[in-house]
Amino acid sequence: MIDLPAHFQEQLAKIDWSKVQEKVADYGPALRVIKETWDKETLAEISQGNLFVSDDVLNEALAKNIKEGGPAKSVKLKSAADGSLAITVDTVKFGPVELNGQVQEFVHNGDKSCMVYKVRQRNIPNHGLMSWVFSRVSLAMAQRMVGSVQLSEDVPVTIKHNTVTIDYSKVLASSQLGRTMFHGHRLLDVVEIEKAVPKEGGIMFQTKLNVPDDVKDDLRAILPQQGK
Repeated sequence: MIDLPAHFQEQLAKIDWSKVQEKVADYGPALRVIKETWDKETLAEISQGNLFVSDDVLNEALAKNIKEGGPAKSVKLKSAADGSLAITVDTVKFGPVELNGQVQEFVHNGDKSCMVYKVRQRNIPNHGLMSWVFSRVSLAMAQRMVGSVQLSEDVPVTIKHNTVTIDYSKVLASSQLGRTMFHGHRLLDVVEIEKAVPKEGGIMFQTKLNVPDDVKDDLRAILPQQGK
């Protein structure tokens, strides 16, 4: 038998264990998904407003989504200190295709999840291929925040002149975070992405945690309060 220090015994005595038992049953599925999606370090960085994701991590995520028989053998990203993001595609039909441009928008806020990328070239070759490429690029960029997602072949991609807009909201909605509820709130809505800025060696995402008041209240209800 282990003797606990007096202050630990006092804290344990203040817990309403009947409430804890009820809440564990209620929170179980959500806690499992949270654990599978974020480690402590990632969640801490998201809550502090900045999450840096290296090019190596992004390219590893991209590689997992390149299947045999597709239009490209590989897709690789390279971020630069001037804020540009280069994309190199080793295509089956055309060989290497290189794009360079700016991430004008990358957001996830409620039902809005989109990326806007402006290519420096005046015209983008082969719109079908580029739609395939950018759907995978946007999802690879989102995965560190929202966990693994089921790749869809019908991600809406709009190409107008040299601007590419990708709407990946439906894909995120069908992910584990999108389908798991916590007090009537989607776990997907707990994390917001405000911006993505390429830096040397990776991309800095501006983020925030959006924890509803009723979730905070329940946590306070089952945890002992200081000074009581």
